[in-house]
Amino acid sequence: MSTPGFDPGREERFLRLNFYEDWDMRITLRRRAMIVLAVSCLASGWMSQVAQAVGKKKAPAPPVVKASDWLVSPELLDHARLKIVWQAMLPIRPGEGYDTIALLGDRLLIRSDRNYMWSLDAAKGTVAFSRSMALENIPVVGLIGYGDSLISVVGNRLAEYNTATGAEQRVLDPGLGIVGMPARNSQFFYLAAADRRLHAFRANDMVRVFQAAAENDSLITTVLADENMVIFGTSEGDVMAIAADAPRKLWEFKAPEAVAGSIVRDGDSLYFACKDTNVYRLDMTESSQPRMAWKFQTEAVLTGSPLVTDGYVYQYAPGRSLTAINKQTGQAAWSLAEGLDLLAEGGGKAYVITRVRTLAVMDNATGKRLYSVNCAAVTGHASNTKSARIYVMDEHGRVACLEPIQ
Repeated sequence: MSTPGFDPGREERFLRLNFYEDWDMRITLRRRAMIVLAVSCLASGWMSQVAQAVGKKKAPAPPVVKASDWLVSPELLDHARLKIVWQAMLPIRPGEGYDTIALLGDRLLIRSDRNYMWSLDAAKGTVAFSRSMALENIPVVGLIGYGDSLISVVGNRLAEYNTATGAEQRVLDPGLGIVGMPARNSQFFYLAAADRRLHAFRANDMVRVFQAAAENDSLITTVLADENMVIFGTSEGDVMAIAADAPRKLWEFKAPEAVAGSIVRDGDSLYFACKDTNVYRLDMTESSQPRMAWKFQTEAVLTGSPLVTDGYVYQYAPGRSLTAINKQTGQAAWSLAEGLDLLAEGGGKAYVITRVRTLAVMDNATGKRLYSVNCAAVTGHASNTKSARIYVMDEHGRVACLEPIQ
C-alpha cells in the first residue's frame, strides 16, 4: 500500500544527492585539512631549521692578545709610582693554564698545569730554559733550590734539575709515599712520608741513614734543615728540632692545633701559621727550649704559610683579609679586607694583589692605602719577600716585571 504523494524514485534521487553532497564536503574538508597540515609541517620544519641555525651561530671569537699588548697599563702604573721593567710572552697552548709561579734566587720559575716549565732571568725576562717535567697526569709538587740544583717531587720520586740549563741531573725513587716538599743540607735529603716518619737519606747515594717521628706519631707536614739541625711541624701542632745527623731530639714546642703550610725561618726566629687561627713567632735561644716571642690572632682558620720580609710578617686569613704584622712587636700594622697576597715590599710600602684584581699600594708606617691599580688581566703572581720587584702573569702567557719609580 503506497502513501499518497509519495514518489519512491524522487526519494532515491534525494538520498543520492545528499550522499554526494556530503561526500563532496568530506573530500573538501579533508583536502583543506591536508593543506593546513602541510603548511604547518613546512612552517615547523622551517622554524626548526632557523632554530638550529641560530643554535649553531658561533660565539664571538676571544680578543687576540699580542705580545706588544701591555699586561698592565703603563699610565695606570705611573699614577701609582710604578713602571714596567720588562714583559715577555710564553707560548701557552690553548686551554693550558699555570700551576706554579715561584721566585728562586735570580730565576722566575713558571710551571703550567700540563707540567711544562719555563725558567726566566728575573732581571731581564729572557728564557734561560724550558722543558717538560712530566706527563700531564703526573702530580708534581713544589720547586726548591739548593746549590746549582732545582729539586721537585715528580710522581713519587725525587727529581733534580740543573738550575742553569734545566738538564735532568738525577731521578731518585726512595720507595716512600712522599707527603711534602723535601729539605736538604750538604749531607742529607730529609723526606716526610705517609708512614708518619721523617727519613734521612745520604745526598750522594740516597742510602737511608735514619728516621725520626713526633712522640704522638702525628703526620709530618713541613720540614726545613741546615747543617746543624732539622725542624719539622706536624698535623697535631708539634714543632720539633732534631740533630742534622742523628734522630736526637733537641727541643719541641707544642701548638694547640695543626701547623698550616710551611714553617719559615728568618735568622734565629721561626714563623708559622696554626689552625687555631694564630700566627706564631718562636725564638731559638741557647737554652734547650725555644721562646714564644708573640702570637697574633687572625679572623679565620689559617691554611697557608706566612710571608716574612725584613720588617713585617704577612698573613692571609681565608675569606677575611691580608694582614701585615710588625715582626718585632707582633702587632698589626694594617689589614686589607680584599687583600689576597703580598707581591713585594720596598721603601716602606707593601704591594698587594687583591681579590678584585687590583694592585694596592699600602704604607706600612701609617697603615693607609696610597694607590690602587686596575690589574683585571692578571691571573697569577709570585710573592717576592726579598726586593720591591713585582712579577705578574695572565692566562695568555704574558709575564711582566714591575718596580717602583725611584
